[in-house]
Amino acid sequence: MAGVVLKNVWKRFGETVAVERADLEIRDQEFVVLVGPSGCGKSTTLRMIAGLEEISEGEIFIGDRLVNRVPPKDRNIAMVFQNYALYPHWTVHQNMAFGLKIRKMPKGEIEKRVREAAEVLGIAQLLERKPKALSGGQRQRVAMGRAIVRNPAVFLFDEPLSNLDAKLRVQMRVEISRLHNRLKTTVIYVTHDQVEAMTLADRIVIMNEGRIPQIGSPLELFNHPANLFVAGFIGSPAMNFLEGTMTDGAVRVRDHVFPVDKGLGLADGDKVTLGVRPHKLSPVDGRGPGRFQARVDVVEMMGAENYAYLRDEAGSALTVRLEEGVFLEEGSEEWFEIPAADTHVFAADGRNLGRARDGGAA
Repeated sequence: MAGVVLKNVWKRFGETVAVERADLEIRDQEFVVLVGPSGCGKSTTLRMIAGLEEISEGEIFIGDRLVNRVPPKDRNIAMVFQNYALYPHWTVHQNMAFGLKIRKMPKGEIEKRVREAAEVLGIAQLLERKPKALSGGQRQRVAMGRAIVRNPAVFLFDEPLSNLDAKLRVQMRVEISRLHNRLKTTVIYVTHDQVEAMTLADRIVIMNEGRIPQIGSPLELFNHPANLFVAGFIGSPAMNFLEGTMTDGAVRVRDHVFPVDKGLGLADGDKVTLGVRPHKLSPVDGRGPGRFQARVDVVEMMGAENYAYLRDEAGSALTVRLEEGVFLEEGSEEWFEIPAADTHVFAADGRNLGRARDGGAA
């Protein structure tokens, strides 16, 4: 087993910078997820760790070994791709055994490893089938089995669930978590889906435009986002944002005032953004301190969790998670409360400065 360390890693494609100053330490047996929008550099980072992309600058270590110039086959890693990459004319057994055969491993050891991996993944009964006779989830298990049999120091997953339907993605997330708990191997997992990141990761690495704005546990990123991008990306539905201005030591958002601590370093006239999670907003019975009126555009009834999509008096779009048993009528005008203690204050440059304090309406 081994950890992975990136030190000041850059990747340039001509004049385009794909990854900039990536510094990352992944501990042995840790499950780390790289997440961000398309084009943020997460897959490029994974491919540099795998050796499939040359780095432009910096150092990559797997365990104690510098691997900048080590070819992929000698890095003791195994990679699971989005498209499975199975040979269609071979059986499941042959696909899983191929990597071991080209390493000239004894036949008995190959058979032992393939059978053990198949049992772990619940595909022992499929070993003589060909990929065309398998479902998408079964093919993904075969791709994972091909990686497991190698007993690598590090598993690399590149958006492995993107081709599966919603129900199967949930099932495979559980399977991958169980697999990690059983094998105790270092995992680096790339996805654009923040729900996958939140449910799988020990730590999440947020990437945006080739940079890493924040690294932390799922709850750290959810409760203490470093900036507006992280706050808007982590959480489903996304955090609500309201534009405000500092006035008399408080943030004014139209006729609402939220006092802030002097230590935040804000001055009157500064533009700021308030952020509040949908589950922290709540419908109330009329006007009062910290309350606003909004029109209910759409209500999504999802069973255990229901959501109302609003437009306030200034036209801002907001989302509210409704408690069980609370029903709002589409098209109605309702009052909602913003809890100051749960409201983040973001500076004009996007930094999260902290929380507002209990205040009230002007």
